[in-house]
Amino acid sequence: MTIEKILFEAEEKMLKTEEHVVHQFAGIRTGRATPSLIENVFIEAYDSRMRLKELATIAAPEARMLVVTPFDQSTLKAIEKGIQQAGLGLNPAIQGRFLRLILPELSTERRQEFVKICKKMAEDGRVAVRTERRQALELLKKAKTDGGVSEDAIETAEAEVQKLTDGYIKKVDDHLAHKEVEILKV
Repeated sequence: MTIEKILFEAEEKMLKTEEHVVHQFAGIRTGRATPSLIENVFIEAYDSRMRLKELATIAAPEARMLVVTPFDQSTLKAIEKGIQQAGLGLNPAIQGRFLRLILPELSTERRQEFVKICKKMAEDGRVAVRTERRQALELLKKAKTDGGVSEDAIETAEAEVQKLTDGYIKKVDDHLAHKEVEILKV
């Protein structure tokens, strides 16, 4: 495997890790209602587990309200049950052909819990980035032992891998800091 390919794959995997962390953060509640809060809740419907976004449209008509409109009205009760069991502290109310969720005001303690959850997600992301670094460095060592690559080229590539790692860890930390401010803002 060429050095360029090793570096390209390492950066690609680190980028995917960053995107994954950002996507996880989107599911953490702040003061505002967003569809991403519940879109990945699993619902037992049609004899299988499906994500809510596959079964309904989710809208946020007001700052602290979500409206869930199922594509098939027969799934309304299953959606209600799935949201209640998701452990989000939300209690949906069926109103005709849709569900309405009023998000309660977050207490200071609850906000702190959400910050802790975000910190754990960010740490998992940093660990994943470091794992990608380790794998890339192992591939570079293998390329060195296989021959055909100069020692200087390997050292330069190792420095580049470290630079990528530092950059993506900083990006994860920046996303965490932004999310923390968002959560703690009353």
